[in-house]
Amino acid sequence: MTNEFSHISVLSREVISGLEICQGGHYLDATVGGGGHSCLILEAAPDVRVTAIDQDEDALAAAKKVLVEYAQRITFISSNFANYQFPIAKFNGIIADLGVSSYHLDSPERGFSFRYEGDLDMRMDRRQSLTAAEIINHWDEKTLANIFFEYGEERLSRRLARRIVEQRPFQTTTQLAQAIASGVNAKYRHGRIHPATRVFQALRIAVNEELKSLETFIEKAPHSLVPGGRIAIISFHSLEDRIVKHRFRDSPLLKVLTKKPILASEEEIKMNSRSRSAKLRIAERIKDN
Repeated sequence: MTNEFSHISVLSREVISGLEICQGGHYLDATVGGGGHSCLILEAAPDVRVTAIDQDEDALAAAKKVLVEYAQRITFISSNFANYQFPIAKFNGIIADLGVSSYHLDSPERGFSFRYEGDLDMRMDRRQSLTAAEIINHWDEKTLANIFFEYGEERLSRRLARRIVEQRPFQTTTQLAQAIASGVNAKYRHGRIHPATRVFQALRIAVNEELKSLETFIEKAPHSLVPGGRIAIISFHSLEDRIVKHRFRDSPLLKVLTKKPILASEEEIKMNSRSRSAKLRIAERIKDN
């Protein structure tokens, strides 16, 4: 089963409004995904240019198809946004959407979800060697417990780490999810979310070093903004949002424009349930005195 790359961009109107797209401006889409936000930026004002980066080759290929009519105004770069070589004072605005795409969740061979059987992979950049299988089958029990607790906020982290070490090796997503479910009591097993949800989130974050990459990105990105330029970041869980909130606030180069995060409207949530957990924060590059 292989899906076409799809990702519904969340908080689109709020992003375009918040970035204040200007005629002839140059914008960085740090997570181009399926190209949704880049398309809206290019449509928003005449002669706008976009530099679009993504670490996933499938995402870049999809974005190139979606944005083919804007080919003369967009440059694509294959990179993790933390590794991008940020030019000084080049962009009028920067957008990063930290959400996992529907494509990743719905493609069994990528190993992000336990809804389908697939290899324990979870790599956004398939050029890297570290996979979820390597972590689950070879890392020690204490390290696994720490990952589940810190990255998944899983209160049963120690119990689940012990269970996994006892039953490994695991080859597939469903094998791991079933082992986790069998290791908890019935109340937890039949709760609001599947008991493997937080472990899978933690593994994905660990495989892709998502929180470390986000911190590096927010440290580097403001230097690339022109004075008065804006950066907008959409996060999807509390760990990410906390980093964005604190790094924006603590940056000597930024002025925070969103005291509280912007949330999806009820209308958008009805159309796209995954937007329910989205939080948008915006900051502005301080003008030179």
